[in-house]
Amino acid sequence: MLDRRQHVVLVVFAVLFWAAATAWIRLVPASLQDSLRGDLGFLTSIPVCWLCILLVRDRARLSASQLVPGAALVVAVATLIDASALRWAPSVYGRDDHVLRLGAAWLLWGYGLTLAIAFAMQARHTKSLQFGSQSR
Repeated sequence: MLDRRQHVVLVVFAVLFWAAATAWIRLVPASLQDSLRGDLGFLTSIPVCWLCILLVRDRARLSASQLVPGAALVVAVATLIDASALRWAPSVYGRDDHVLRLGAAWLLWGYGLTLAIAFAMQARHTKSLQFGSQSR
């Protein structure tokens, strides 16, 4: 279970990550519209999401068993903010519907990727613990 401090830290990170992604979509829309830059944006999201998970893990002091629940909370909060903004204030991301659609796709990719990486990191840790206990 996550404690109160961890909840606060995770929610703060969710808001910060949401703000950063929103700023990127709004201020650098060409990074989504151009085919090559859009593809590169998806690829570079992999190490960025991985580093974000490491940052959240360290700052929220998450144990290995808390990694997936912690990442899920960050993703849930940021997704709810994105969904609300896309529904009621889409101009936060920009005025071009094409950019909004591409930005929403990039956000979904990032959320799914974040959860997949958290699961992989937790599974790797669990596997190394199981392997370590078998070798004794």
